[in-house]
Amino acid sequence: MEAKKNLLTAEGLRILEDELEDLKVNKRKEVSQKIKEAREQGDLSENAEYDAAKDEQRDIEARIEEIEKILKNAEVVTEEHDTKNINIGWTVTLLDVEFDEEVEYKIVGSTEANSLKGKISNESPVGKAILGHKKGDTVTVETEAGEFQYKILAAKKNK
Repeated sequence: MEAKKNLLTAEGLRILEDELEDLKVNKRKEVSQKIKEAREQGDLSENAEYDAAKDEQRDIEARIEEIEKILKNAEVVTEEHDTKNINIGWTVTLLDVEFDEEVEYKIVGSTEANSLKGKISNESPVGKAILGHKKGDTVTVETEAGEFQYKILAAKKNK
């Protein structure tokens, strides 16, 4: 079975590579120093600083492994010839027809999705519904809560 491709924007790839570099070069050294200092305090069985540093080390190593897996199967979305239809890497402004509210999203791969930062996955209900459409289209989004309609007010490819 082939591993799932992790679709990333060029910006998302750079952010992950920078985080990986920071974890390997800086964070590993910092936590190693904390462990060394905690060991010098003596009895490790009742040493909270040592336990905390070991937990932090475990978390750092887990994140390094996670990023390396993502990057191993990463596929950067490149600029396509179709510059009129929405795709990953585009920012869209939508009008929720029912509530007459505007929302803005950047369409990214699922690895980069972060709704608090306005980044939605191409696999999310809204992301799926608007892919391939263009400014002026009205799309229907099907969710467990029912159907919603959005009008695409603006769509631009990010550079």
